[in-house]
Amino acid sequence: MARIWDRFLTERDREVLEAAGYGTSAGFGARPALLVVDISYGFTGDRPEPILQSIKRWSNSCGEESWAAIEVVRKLTDAFRAKRLPVIYSTGFGRADSWDSGSWAWKNNRVSESSAPAAGDRGANEIVDELAPQSQDIVVLKQKPSAFFGTNLASYINLLGCDSLIVTGCTTSGCVRATVIDAFSLNLRCTVVEDGCFDRCEASHAVTLFDLHCKYADVVTADAVHAYAGCLSDDLFPNLPRR
Repeated sequence: MARIWDRFLTERDREVLEAAGYGTSAGFGARPALLVVDISYGFTGDRPEPILQSIKRWSNSCGEESWAAIEVVRKLTDAFRAKRLPVIYSTGFGRADSWDSGSWAWKNNRVSESSAPAAGDRGANEIVDELAPQSQDIVVLKQKPSAFFGTNLASYINLLGCDSLIVTGCTTSGCVRATVIDAFSLNLRCTVVEDGCFDRCEASHAVTLFDLHCKYADVVTADAVHAYAGCLSDDLFPNLPRR
């Protein structure tokens, strides 16, 4: 099967990884949660448009590719809620003066634009309307790449009794990668939804998916996740928050 990262690999890369045994399928867990990482207006813009247009107003936008992924993630959130499986969101927060951006300011000279509203009345950290959390969903607020760093995410996963995460969101090479590696470090089984993730750089997106698939997670399509979730019982999580 052709993969998004194929065109970036050398023949040496393929031989080394096969010989080393990386890329084995770990499989899905038994009690999953769907994690939607940072799909907010700051990373998508307020409408689908080419990335070089979008980043004029939204400095962190990933452009129109993000809106294709939003539709994929929306269908997954609907499917997980229909089976009474946990849906968890992360998004950022920060002071209006960006004082607490800390190390983010070291590598980006537009960081002051990333927390304050960039256009109209939409905040950069506001989750897009198409994926608006519902009353039974869980939202964690974060200030660094991983959705685990400085948040209650691990304790919520423990409270629910989850053994695995289905990860979507952005950016693939940044917050998605950091979150997956932390989940892996906590011995959670991870699946990354290839068509449910996005990034502003094509090479970063593809190569990060490749690296995650090699070492930390299974990278699969949304169709595979739908097939898996459809076979799960709808009474796995009696302690979900009420609707």
